Amino acid sequence: MAAQGRKNVHGKTGVRFKAAYTASKRKNMLRNVVTELIVHEKVVVTSGVVKELKKLADHLISLAKRGDLHARRQAASVLRKVVIDEKESLTALDKLFDDLGPAFKARNGGYTRALKADNRRGDNAKRVLVTWVR
Repeated sequence: MAAQGRKNVHGKTGVRFKAAYTASKRKNMLRNVVTELIVHEKVVVTSGVVKELKKLADHLISLAKRGDLHARRQAASVLRKVVIDEKESLTALDKLFDDLGPAFKARNGGYTRALKADNRRGDNAKRVLVTWVR
């Protein structure tokens, strides 16, 4: 029988039960990151996130190019409700459909660019800068 000790700390008994990084946590992280990409037009992420981020961002641009109500509701189910400009009540969804969708109207895919950046200082993880291709 293992020795009794404090929970979820390193030491004599180790970490016994720790919350796993589940699919729902990963989905929420991608929702946050793609919303930040739309708002700030660039985001720095680790190399493991880039493939899924590019896939989701390209899908949202395809929805914005379509521009109908159903596409707007599908995009709204993914994006966070972030207000960019309070004076004009501009949200991330509005920016996607009003600015980014028409900007990529003539382009058929490949809306994002991934550039390697320096490694993260704390754990030396590979980082990548993801931006829109204009």
